[in-house]
Amino acid sequence: MKNVPLADVDHVDRAVLPIGTDYPPGHVLDWHEHRRAQFLYGATGVMVVDTGDGTWTVPPERAVLIPAATRHRVRMLGVSTRSLYIEPEAVPWWPGTCTVVDVPPLLRELLLAAVEFEADYSLSGRDGSVADLLLHEIAARAPLPFHVRIPAATDLAALCRAYLAAPDAGVSNAVWAARTNMSERAFTRRFCAETGDSPAVWRGRARLLAAVPLLRTGSVSEVAGRLGYASPAAFTAAFTRTLGIPPSRFARGHQGRSGRGR
Repeated sequence: MKNVPLADVDHVDRAVLPIGTDYPPGHVLDWHEHRRAQFLYGATGVMVVDTGDGTWTVPPERAVLIPAATRHRVRMLGVSTRSLYIEPEAVPWWPGTCTVVDVPPLLRELLLAAVEFEADYSLSGRDGSVADLLLHEIAARAPLPFHVRIPAATDLAALCRAYLAAPDAGVSNAVWAARTNMSERAFTRRFCAETGDSPAVWRGRARLLAAVPLLRTGSVSEVAGRLGYASPAAFTAAFTRTLGIPPSRFARGHQGRSGRGR
């Protein structure tokens, strides 16, 4: 199904509903939730998924698993999605929080095929077999580190979301502590308790995640400079060490050489 609202087909008696949707550049799906679990794959572009407790950046060739009844928001940057909406009882192994995973060629081709199905596709023929195989392939995926936690405390969450929107290499723990009227030591202890990371480690990861959408239109050198890294080499080393893949894989020019369906 293409560009069909989930609400129009959610009642259909199928454990897996595949839907492909095209979005205009910069489109934001504001806060909402689904009764079903969702496997959200961007066939093109980059997605940024927010929930109350974290932000997940979904690069090209990746997808995010969203648990059922999870309130979330999605920012679409040049995205055409291929989603699966899945009855929760069909996937008891589904993660309890959003999870970014890779989408290898077989899974990508299965997704591209599935979004051509009718809502009431045959369970006994090829279409039903494809739907079953999709769940097997998704279950085999390993989580990728493309996320940061958002603190539950309102004041800390506001700091983090503002930083994600405009990462600034000049921000320090002292600056953040002053904004919350706390000593630097007390602030750092509280931040670590809420996120599991020190403020400096959190900001470092946030800057790298902010680089992913920037790499759609800029070179590694341009993005490194924009985010305040001393050199492209320093940026590349930090990106690769933290996210497990070099930024050149997401840079302008490389993406167009990747596989079909992008």
